[in-house]
Amino acid sequence: MATLSDRNDDEAAGRPPVARPSPGRRVTLDDIARDAGASLATVDRVINQRPGVKDRTRERVLLVASRLGYLPAPPEEAAEDTAPLMLDFVLPDGTNRFILNLAQHIVDCAALRPEVQARLHMIEGFDPAAMAEKLGELTGKSQGVALTALDHPRLREAIRSLTAAGTPVVTLASDITQVPRVGYVGIDNRAAGRLAGYLLGRFLRGSAGKVALFAGSLSYRGHEEREMGFRHILAEAYPALTIVDLREVSDDRRQGYAEAKLLLGRYPDLAAIYSIGGGVEGIALALEEAGRGQDVVIIGHELTEETRRFLVSGTIDALIDQNPRVEAREAIELLVQAARGVERPASRPMRVHAIFRENLPE
Repeated sequence: MATLSDRNDDEAAGRPPVARPSPGRRVTLDDIARDAGASLATVDRVINQRPGVKDRTRERVLLVASRLGYLPAPPEEAAEDTAPLMLDFVLPDGTNRFILNLAQHIVDCAALRPEVQARLHMIEGFDPAAMAEKLGELTGKSQGVALTALDHPRLREAIRSLTAAGTPVVTLASDITQVPRVGYVGIDNRAAGRLAGYLLGRFLRGSAGKVALFAGSLSYRGHEEREMGFRHILAEAYPALTIVDLREVSDDRRQGYAEAKLLLGRYPDLAAIYSIGGGVEGIALALEEAGRGQDVVIIGHELTEETRRFLVSGTIDALIDQNPRVEAREAIELLVQAARGVERPASRPMRVHAIFRENLPE
């Protein structure tokens, strides 16, 4: 069961509705695969009771198939005496579409786990005091907390207090240093930054040029690591490219738009932009309006409804994408296991994908 706290209206928050089969339409294996986050082949093996599928994946597929009506609902088991595990997810509020999608997937994945009650808290992400205060409120009231937050002394101290009280903590999408935690769920951000730099250099074919960076906030360790990886690959492989500017836009598309307009006025010969965090939609719009959408290379992060349009038009050249559904599911699983006292192997970074106009997924 999942609940939404601090934000009660999904549409007002800009979260996309969850895709479900239309009333009266027959549920297909494709519907189950999409909702369960599994391949069509895996779903086929589960439905036809063939081996080769992990127990956890099999259980998830069967739950989705029952919920969508493809299979009959399993008989109700005797109610357990224990209450559902209370898990809390603290994410930064704002217009960052990846974070909004991640929040929706947390709600969806928790709905597939009847032993879990998930509460979602959307907090001002660039205010460490507000985040720390929320963690303080959860002390003694939560059986597990996952958060995406700045790597800041106040947050680190709040996490130490939370774990000292017996609450397991998972960092999500961006890690935090020197804190006790169950694990980090997200991509290798340094490797993602190197991939962005490699692609940008290849698009420019090694020619000399000026490059600008846009970050949400370098207080996010993930954004700092992406910048480091990007700078290192340029120094190693594309020394003719010069980084001339770095602007922080709080992962906000409006700030990205305003800062990009100023940047283009300052550097009329700008060759490329790497958008490290959110807000790339605003940057791309500013380039389109200035008539520069086809001559400035843009590498950004996350495929969303908004970034898809700019990728199709050629304004954005490539996106480094990750899978928020898998990250949501893994974070929930880590917290459930930690709350039950089950030790798990150290989590590995999630895979990233380079997406271009020619390999856009449906």
